[in-house]
This record gives sequence, structure tokens and C-alpha cells, in this order.
Amino acid sequence: MTHHGSFSSLLPAALALFSAVPVWTQAVSKAAPSAKKWSVGRTPDGQPDLQGVWDAASMTPLERPVELGNKEFYTPEEMAAYEKQRAHDLDRDRRDGSADADLARAYNDGWFDRGAHLGGNRRTSRLIEPPNGRFPAMTPGAAAKYKELHAWLAQHADDGPETRTLYDRCLVFSQSGPPFIPGNYNNFYQIVQAPGVVAILSEMGHQLRAVPLTNGTPSQRSHPPESVRQWEGDSLGHWEGETLVIETTNFRGGIQNRFGVQYDGMTDENLRVTERFTRTGPNTLTYRATVVDPTVYTQPWTVELPMERSESPVYEYACNEGNYGLAGILSGARAQEKAALKK
Repeated sequence: MTHHGSFSSLLPAALALFSAVPVWTQAVSKAAPSAKKWSVGRTPDGQPDLQGVWDAASMTPLERPVELGNKEFYTPEEMAAYEKQRAHDLDRDRRDGSADADLARAYNDGWFDRGAHLGGNRRTSRLIEPPNGRFPAMTPGAAAKYKELHAWLAQHADDGPETRTLYDRCLVFSQSGPPFIPGNYNNFYQIVQAPGVVAILSEMGHQLRAVPLTNGTPSQRSHPPESVRQWEGDSLGHWEGETLVIETTNFRGGIQNRFGVQYDGMTDENLRVTERFTRTGPNTLTYRATVVDPTVYTQPWTVELPMERSESPVYEYACNEGNYGLAGILSGARAQEKAALKK
């Protein structure tokens, strides 16, 4: 979706903080003749070229429908039928159903840009591990904490800005990650490379990660002490063949879920995310992210997103929930409390 002002022009300036070498704007290589096998282009310093704007939007659900079991892929015929039904189910301009159903569609379809087709990999879910395409169970301790936390938030979510959701506060979004979990809109990612650094701009929240590259040598740059924590963690990257691998640790914890509206999960200080970016064609890139949090989940889980190149620019996203909506939420809660005292 489009918002106020292009943010793309700010990427080179951000990269200048990390590298004195000018950012390259490498032209996209023309597709090779069909008789010749495609290979990824190279940046001037010889790294696989991941640069460009990539669109992760698709109709593919995050979790696989239970009835599909371990079925990973749709046939072309199944894909066509699914897309037709999914388009109907997601249509917010429908007026059938109950008053509650109509209220749940308060934002009409013009606000959404979730994709009109399944992902190019024809997968039945974005979750590819565990094999059933569904989130693994939490550990007993985490499950008990999750239940206790939700009970507390049911009574205290409006106590102050610190108890509101991270997306209400414009701090963390499912799309910006890590890991990237596409949402109802703003699913563009722009990648820019320079020697020793890769910058990734998420359209949602206009959040930028400038990832230092260690070239597989951790001694060049290490994660900060455990006491230093950030909302998006601390990221270090290296190349494994044609694949960019990014390891992120040192996430800041909190009482609210960091996966946005896409997944009501939980994490703690032991969260570690490993992302893999691989070019798979002239206009395609595959993103995989594995989440490991042994004190929360009984096993790791992995999402896969097929991304397609876009020629559109990435516009700045203005998060007005934090600027205006949050004040309204809290003042409304205080008004309800005053009204309750008068009864």
C-alpha cells in the first residue's frame, strides 16, 4: 500500500553510517535465454546480488488447515479452487451473515493488500516446520505463563502505554520481524548491499535493519552482552554459498506478543532467529526463518516466503496509532473507569 512520502531515498544515507563506500545501484540482469541456466548476478565485491524491492504478499495462510494434515503442496487444480474460495472468505465488502460478522468487516477491502494468489511455491502454509504446518506446543512452564499473562492483560491492557500491544505503540510489527510474517498490507521489503553490510527496509513501520557481515568470522563482530537488548534484536550476517544467513539474538522481552496480529504467540530472552535469503530466479527470492526459543516452544518452527520482485518504490508508512490512536485508547479507558465509579 502507499502512504506518505518515499522512504527509499533514505537508505543510502543510512548505509553511509556503516560504510564509507558508496552504495551500489546495480542494474537487474536481463533474463538469460531459455537454453542457458540462470545464475544470480554479483555485486562489485562478488557477493550474490539480492538488491531490489521484494513483495511477500500472498493468500497462503500462516498455519496449514488442520484437515490437510502433512500435505505440503497444492496441485494446480487445487490451487485454483483454493484461491477462489479464499478470495470469497477474505472479501470484506460482503454483507452476508450476522451483525457481528458485518462489524468484523468494518474496514472495507480497499484497505487490504494481502495478495490475490497463493505463493509461487504452491505451499499449503507459510509454516513449513513442524511437518504439520502448525505452531508447535509450548513447554508446560511457558503455557502456564502464557495463560497467566493473558488473564492479567484482560484486566490491565489499558493501564498505560507500556501495557498496550507493540503494534499499537508502533514498535514491532509482524511484517518487520524478525522473522518476517506478512500481514494484511505493507508487505514490501527493500534490500540494499554495500561492502560489509546489508540493509533491509520493511515497508511496515518503515523499519530499517543494517546488518553487518562477518563473512563467517564471528571475531570480526560479535553480539553485544546479554544485558543489551533491542526490540528487533541484534543481527549479524554471513554468506553460505549463494545464501545470506542472518542470526539475530538479544531481543528485548516484554509482556506483549511480538508477532503482531498474525500469531498470538510468546517469546522470552532465549529467542534466536535465523533467516536465509536466496535468489531463485531473475525475479524471485526465497526467505526462510527459523525460530528457536527452547524455554517457550517444544521445538523450533520455520516459515518460508516466496518473494517476487516489484518495480514499485517503498513509501514511508506513517504509524498514526502511536501518534494519535494510543491517546484515544487510554483516555477512553479512563473515561470508562470514571463512569464505573458513578454506578
